[in-house]
Amino acid sequence: MSILRKIGIGLLVVVFLGAAAIWWIVRGDPATLPLEDVTGTDPVLAEPNPQTIPTVGVMKPIGWGEGEAPTVAEGLVVNRFATGLAHPRTMFTMPNGDIIVALTNAPARVVAGGGITNFVAGILFSRAGAADPSANQLVLLRDADGDGVAEQTHVLREGLESPSGIGWRDGKLYVANHNAVLRFDYAEGANRVEGQPTKLMDLPAAGNHWMRNLIINDDGTRLYVAVGSASNIAEGGMEAEEGRAAIHELDLTNGRSRIYGAGLRNPNGLAWNPWTGELWTTVNERDMLGSDLVPDYLTNVPVGVNYGWPWVYWKNIFDDRVEHPIPNFLTEYTRRPEFALGPHVAALGLTFTREGTTMGDNFGHGAFIARHGSWNRKPLAGYDVVFVKFDDRGNPVGKPVNVLSGFLASDSETHGRPTWVSWDRTGALLVTDDTAGVIWRVTAPGAKPAAAQQRITGTSLPPVRELRGNPADAFINPPSDIQPGGL
Repeated sequence: MSILRKIGIGLLVVVFLGAAAIWWIVRGDPATLPLEDVTGTDPVLAEPNPQTIPTVGVMKPIGWGEGEAPTVAEGLVVNRFATGLAHPRTMFTMPNGDIIVALTNAPARVVAGGGITNFVAGILFSRAGAADPSANQLVLLRDADGDGVAEQTHVLREGLESPSGIGWRDGKLYVANHNAVLRFDYAEGANRVEGQPTKLMDLPAAGNHWMRNLIINDDGTRLYVAVGSASNIAEGGMEAEEGRAAIHELDLTNGRSRIYGAGLRNPNGLAWNPWTGELWTTVNERDMLGSDLVPDYLTNVPVGVNYGWPWVYWKNIFDDRVEHPIPNFLTEYTRRPEFALGPHVAALGLTFTREGTTMGDNFGHGAFIARHGSWNRKPLAGYDVVFVKFDDRGNPVGKPVNVLSGFLASDSETHGRPTWVSWDRTGALLVTDDTAGVIWRVTAPGAKPAAAQQRITGTSLPPVRELRGNPADAFINPPSDIQPGGL
């Protein structure tokens, strides 16, 4: 055999082995559990599989063709409420039924993890349609005749900075840019927001998670702002995470703010539970522990709560990758999430059923969540809108039920990505589809408008202001009504 032939064979072997190595590296970590098993109130939590190179499955958005639409659950119909929008991300329904939509995208930012991470992230963001310049606008959509299609579009405000959170109360419009909360004078029904805003508070800017949702309490005295982390597991240092991975409370009467809930890696949707009055949120959990971990979740946010990020997840499971010192007694006070939505589904928009909604009896008592879709799970997960049923006491039960799906076009392409949810003036569910520039409208034809949700009432237990005795004594001499046979 000639030397040239031997060299050629050797080169082929090297190329083959190199290709095999690359395939092994990028093949990712396929899920071993069905997605449904990692959802609900008691999800299966697999053993962690820490990754140096993440599992990657980024879908290229191709939009919707003429006559194409997502698939709806039985008994529902879907139509295009608005089209031709530049990356519609979040929306807010005014009392008169006008819809305010944020046309927005990420600001210029550095992704935690260094130069290589930023380079790779740029490629992935570009492929997923998340690298386009932000329009930085609020637009108003109006369906004045109630036919389910917005016939008026008005640019309310321009020149914002990656806006996302929107709220309104008593002639004041509140907007959360990625770096600050602003307040504008705005009369309901006007087609333009004029004048200069008042800055109410600064926010940690940009970061890996740039959206800043907000919500106002019932009496209009307090405003809550969700701020996601700057990284996956604080790999850029804890100083970079100050004020992040948290929900802030701003007192609108005196301008003071505080951390209301912490340890929430990337909180997004915010909504008031109509049965309990509690604040609830959707949270995107950490990455690179495998396709089966960690489930994103839906949960309540009592004042002072901590959900453990970055050190722990699901109350008491430690993430050994985190290098920063663990706070004392952390797992003694971290809270377990209420409802798992599945790993890497990117749960974003959240809204509860309310009086007048027209989704039918099957979807009349619970919450709707937009799952934006995974970029680092095999097989893919999310790319849908789901319904989570709540019981009469205001607690989630069962498994997520699909409401709107069919966004995936193939194994490598997606028509769009559901992002946010709200209600139109007729009681139909609206869903923003950011990469397709569409807002979808979903309703149950002929459904009776839902009755008002009934708030649970009762007398609260008195606060315990000091510890008396040894709590362990309760197990030595338990009360008679909880002894065996006494229940």
